[in-house]
Amino acid sequence: MTVDLSNADWFKSSRSGGDKNCVEVAFLTDGAVGIRDSKNPAGPALVVDPVAWDSFLASVARA
Repeated sequence: MTVDLSNADWFKSSRSGGDKNCVEVAFLTDGAVGIRDSKNPAGPALVVDPVAWDSFLASVARA
């Protein structure tokens, strides 16, 4: 599956401290979530469905 991320609105957590070693996230129009490395914004990105994203966040919160 190919997703056009050229107009995605990427953001970092407010807790990132402005460092370039962060994960960036974009909520896409179809409900999917884009995830990329802030050090390489032109590089590859993961795209996951909202259920997978919610599951990931729940796992992180439990850790």
